[in-house]
Amino acid sequence: MRIAILGKPFEADMAPHLQRLFDDLAARQVQVSVVKSFHAALSQQLTLPDNLRLFDRGDDLRGTDYVLSIGGDGTLLDTVTYVGRLQIPILGINTGRLGFLSTVSPDQITPALDALFRGHFTLESRSLIHADTDPDVFEGLDFGLNEFSILKRDSSSMIVVHTYIDGEYLNSYWADGLVVSTPTGSTGYSLSCGGPVMLPQTNNFIIAPVCPHNLNVRPLIVPDRSVISFEIEGRSNNFLLSLDSRSVTVDAGIQVAVRREAFDAKLIKLNHVNFLSTLRSKLNWGLDRRNPAGFSV
Repeated sequence: MRIAILGKPFEADMAPHLQRLFDDLAARQVQVSVVKSFHAALSQQLTLPDNLRLFDRGDDLRGTDYVLSIGGDGTLLDTVTYVGRLQIPILGINTGRLGFLSTVSPDQITPALDALFRGHFTLESRSLIHADTDPDVFEGLDFGLNEFSILKRDSSSMIVVHTYIDGEYLNSYWADGLVVSTPTGSTGYSLSCGGPVMLPQTNNFIIAPVCPHNLNVRPLIVPDRSVISFEIEGRSNNFLLSLDSRSVTVDAGIQVAVRREAFDAKLIKLNHVNFLSTLRSKLNWGLDRRNPAGFSV
C-alpha cells in the first residue's frame, strides 16, 4: 500500500501521536511519501523511517492509495489541491481547532488506521467550485472545496458586484464582497455571512453577500449546474479573488465566472462519523442549559 501525507507544523504535544502514526505505518510495511514542507517539521521532532519518500506540489501522486491530511480544515483544503483530478481518497487527522473536515482526533489515529486497512469506511464525494478568470490568476489551481470569494482589498469603500446566472442578470451587490459556496463550504465563510447549512450531497451553490449595504439582500441557493459570472466595480482599481485560502489581487477589468468542477474530492468517513454527528459536535446543536444531558443518540 502507498500512502501520501501532508501537514503543517504542529505543537510539541502532537509529536507522540504522530510518532505512533509513522511507527504503525512502518509496521504495516506501507510505502509512505511526505510532502517536503511537512517533512522539515517532522524530522525535527520524530524518528522517521529510512525509506521515506518526499514529494512536492506538481509531483505525480498517481498510484497512491490514500492521502492523510494532518492539521486543521485549512490543511485539508490545501491537500485537495495536491490530489486534484486524481481523486485519491483523503483522511483528515485533526491537530487543529474546529475540524469539520478533519474528523479524526490524534488519540484515535490507531483505530482509524485499523478501520482504513480493513475497509471499514465510506467515501463521500464532495463537489468542488471552479473559477474561470481572464487572465488566469490562480496558476492552474483554479478549483476549491469550500468557496470562491470576491472581496474589497482594504478598508476602503464598498464594492459593487454585478452578478449573472447563466447570462441572465441577477443583482448588483453593494457590499464588502460576495461568497459563492459549495455545500461543504456552507459551514465556513458562507455561514458567517448568514448563509444556510447544506448537506454535502446537495447539488447547489450558495451566493452570500459579505456585509451588504442593502439589508433586504439575502443569501440565495442556486443549482450547481449554473454558470455564475461577475462584473466588479468600485472606487479602488484592485480587488481580491479567493479560492478557499488562496487569494490574489486583480484589476477591475478582469472577467470572472464560476461553475462546478468536473471532478470531486473524495473524503474518507469512518463508520461512526457522519455529517449530522459532526454538526451536533462542532456547532453544539442539541445542547440546552435547560436540558444539560441533551438527547441520547
